[in-house]
Amino acid sequence: MTESIRRDGEYETAYQTPYQGAQLHASAPVDPEWPPPPAHQPAPGADSGGTALLTHPAPAAPAVPPVAEPPARKKRNRGPIALLAAVAIVAAAIGGGTAYGIQELTGKNDVVSSSTTTSVVPSSRTGDVASIAAAVSPSVVEVNATLSSGTSTGSGVIITSDGEIVTNNHVISGASSIKVKTSDGKEYTAQVVGTDSAKDLALIKLENASGLKAATLGDSDGVQVGDTVVAIGSPEGLTGTVTSGIVSALDRDVTVSTDESQGQQQQQQGGGWPFEFGGQQFNGETGSSTTTYKAIQTDASLNPGNSGGALIDASGNIIGINSAMYSAADATSSSEAGSVGLGFAIPINTVKSDLATLRAGGSDSNS
Repeated sequence: MTESIRRDGEYETAYQTPYQGAQLHASAPVDPEWPPPPAHQPAPGADSGGTALLTHPAPAAPAVPPVAEPPARKKRNRGPIALLAAVAIVAAAIGGGTAYGIQELTGKNDVVSSSTTTSVVPSSRTGDVASIAAAVSPSVVEVNATLSSGTSTGSGVIITSDGEIVTNNHVISGASSIKVKTSDGKEYTAQVVGTDSAKDLALIKLENASGLKAATLGDSDGVQVGDTVVAIGSPEGLTGTVTSGIVSALDRDVTVSTDESQGQQQQQQGGGWPFEFGGQQFNGETGSSTTTYKAIQTDASLNPGNSGGALIDASGNIIGINSAMYSAADATSSSEAGSVGLGFAIPINTVKSDLATLRAGGSDSNS
């Protein structure tokens, strides 16, 4: 709001100065170039110093239209709006402070995400399993592969909106056709883009897909033992199953089979993917053709069908692709091959470093 304030004597002093030191005569014509006297005259009186003062209007002077007084100097508005603007400018420069500044000045509790935020879930919901599941489940799919002598079921993670999906190589190895079901129930046909059996990774691409929700790939190098994690996949064909736990250990040397027929046999039997750890074999024989990778160990429950699914951190970022799980040594069926809290995931940084190779057809195509 603009305010007009006029102090007593302010404009009289401003207009007296040009006339000081000059003798005024009633008969003198008014100089049109000289500013006219102000509309309000000072009280009659004489200057004790002898300087002539304008004490009354000249009687012979023609009438001169009054000149509007200059407006008072505008006061700057220093209210909340100006402060908000100042805070926004400063916060934009330092990043992340905008939300705090606006919240403090307005009293609102809304959190404004900055462009540098990598959290998929709101910061106030970090670590909340329900929020993580709601945010990431649309990016996790069920993968059904038709093999020469049966079918296998696993999971996958959407990494592009047009349908690129990362999964385990052992989920789709030897498949004659692949069907994918998204969290909203839609079904797509998928084609293999590239495979890397040495890392147990594969990239498949949905046909005629668009507008899918791609997952946010995190940084597995920043994962620490004890971090909260959430696993999402399709164990036993139960699409979108969510479990949670912590990171139990890092850099576990896990050895898995690269033998296509070995993988098919294990999938059909319903057991977990065979792997070796500490010189022992779990969930069946791994065969003679194997590969070893560094894995994240978790106690989040993993079951057959979780392979290729997502291991997620407390902020909703993908930090691993679930790949192996331990089940009881005497398990004879999938119903007895439940998780006992020993699951393993391929670190997402391994996946990211392998994406270019997978998109080019994978290392297997060059061997």
